[in-house]
Amino acid sequence: MDNLYMSTTKKIGEVAKKLFVSVDTLRYYEKIKLLGPVKRSANGIRLYSEEDIVRVTFIKQAQKVGFTLEEIHQLLKFRDNPIQSKSRVRELVAKKLVVIEQRIQDLTALRDEFSQLTEQCINSEGGCPILKKFES
Repeated sequence: MDNLYMSTTKKIGEVAKKLFVSVDTLRYYEKIKLLGPVKRSANGIRLYSEEDIVRVTFIKQAQKVGFTLEEIHQLLKFRDNPIQSKSRVRELVAKKLVVIEQRIQDLTALRDEFSQLTEQCINSEGGCPILKKFES
């Protein structure tokens, strides 16, 4: 029975390696309750189930597209009841879309400013306008 239990779970190091996260990250997710209490062996070693691994994968994918850990906590709750949560998920994503659009505008303005400064630097007889910009 013990061998069967061990074959359906993975130790923290195995999960970390498989999902390209640190063991500290996995412990942190458990601490802040993004993961439920992880089962432990008789000697206290964390044993992650397939559901735990899927949950960490969900967390990492949500982070990759820009959700904060607080937002991911909400998404995980919505995941438990997806049909009833559809409108709330859409609302959260719509808010995130506004933030992304603002970030795009900010980055576009920054790109344009750097382009102008680079051109000014090329054409400048004196000091570098790029360095002067950082002083103001």
